Amino acid sequence: MTSGRDRWRWSAAGAAVALAALCGCGSLSDREDAVAATAARFESALAGGDDALLCATLAPGTRQELEDTAKSGCDRAMPGSEVPKASGVRRIDVYGAQARVVLDGDTLFLSSFPDGWKVTAAGCEPRPRKPYNCELKGG
Repeated sequence: MTSGRDRWRWSAAGAAVALAALCGCGSLSDREDAVAATAARFESALAGGDDALLCATLAPGTRQELEDTAKSGCDRAMPGSEVPKASGVRRIDVYGAQARVVLDGDTLFLSSFPDGWKVTAAGCEPRPRKPYNCELKGG
């Protein structure tokens, strides 16, 4: 027979597992690896001119903003963007469902979505005491 205290512990444990599943709260190392893989796919697609793959790595709002600004589909708009080609991950910062990847030549921002990490901003340059200035960003 279980006591009220035992039921509460099982309920709390179940809630913690459910919360972890919902927020994608894997270990920090797992999230950093997933962010790094998305950043690598984005940079590889950019360097190789694979606009379909590049567009697939973008967050929905970022893709929509790009298409609205260019007045064309993502795969036609992406070649006209001025996102620099970059490589060499220098730093990855993950804060819950948000991440920043500092590369040699660019900074990317990403968010976690149900289908994985997506790029929310690229071509970002830091500005002293101001937010980053990004070539590609969501609305």
